Amino acid sequence: MKQFFLASILAGAMALPAFATDYTILAPAGPGGGWDQTARSLQTALQDEGISERVQVVNVPGAGGTIGLAQFASQQKGKADALIVGGYVMVGAILTNKSPVSLQDVTPIARLTGESVALVVPAASPLMSVADLVTALKADPGSVSWGGGSAGGVDHILAGLFAKAADVDPTKINYIAFSGGGEALAAILGSQVTVGVSGYGEFEAQIKAGTLRLLATSGDARVPGADAPTLTEAGLDVVVQNWRMVAAAPGLSDEQKAAVTADIQKLATSKTWQDMLKTKNWQDTYLSGAEFDAQLAKDISSTEAILKDIGLVQ
Repeated sequence: MKQFFLASILAGAMALPAFATDYTILAPAGPGGGWDQTARSLQTALQDEGISERVQVVNVPGAGGTIGLAQFASQQKGKADALIVGGYVMVGAILTNKSPVSLQDVTPIARLTGESVALVVPAASPLMSVADLVTALKADPGSVSWGGGSAGGVDHILAGLFAKAADVDPTKINYIAFSGGGEALAAILGSQVTVGVSGYGEFEAQIKAGTLRLLATSGDARVPGADAPTLTEAGLDVVVQNWRMVAAAPGLSDEQKAAVTADIQKLATSKTWQDMLKTKNWQDTYLSGAEFDAQLAKDISSTEAILKDIGLVQ
């Protein structure tokens, strides 16, 4: 009887779940933008799926995410409960800002999403199509102001590639960088810039409400439900996809990294997360481990080449 009792206790103890990690996620941008949306979507999914009981999101905006990245790398070393979101924008910002801290100073965990970049204008704008935008740009590149995310990010890269494909000197573009999606959206809606550039999801509500006009998207296929061509369909040889990732703190043990990776993988395959991807029109581009490390190195190299080509990096 005593042996049975002890066996029952042991079996019950083995059946108990491991203690969940209470994560803090750093969004290296202001509220309202893509990184903030990603961080808060992670927060919701981690909690709703029971992967983590409590998740906190902290915003540290500035310099294309490099201010937040530097703070994260210096303050969170060895902490397995700390995460940071980043992506294509951060890769470019590290190069253009000559940041002393790079993605090599954190622990990349996984690429999570991909998203087409959208070109929009206010509803009252005279620009009705990509062809109209090309005409205006050729007539006077400086008169066309582009409002988007931080300098050197995917929005800035797309503006430069657009100009190059339209046979306009990409170094002549008048790009205005905003530190957060909310600030950029206000400027676009207020006609303070000619054209807005950002992830489709950040403009979707205003496009559907009719306050913004979608000229085109940058992916290799049309965004489902969006009545606009890709840039390729509009006659410009440009395909760009913004991607977002999650990284952990530097200095983690192999066991700590494996535990974080397991949590993120569980999140990525969950119904909550998959439903979010559909709602936000984010593509599921999940990639982790050695494959992600190799792809990240390739993306960093190709981004440096693009930035040099359009004059953003010497």
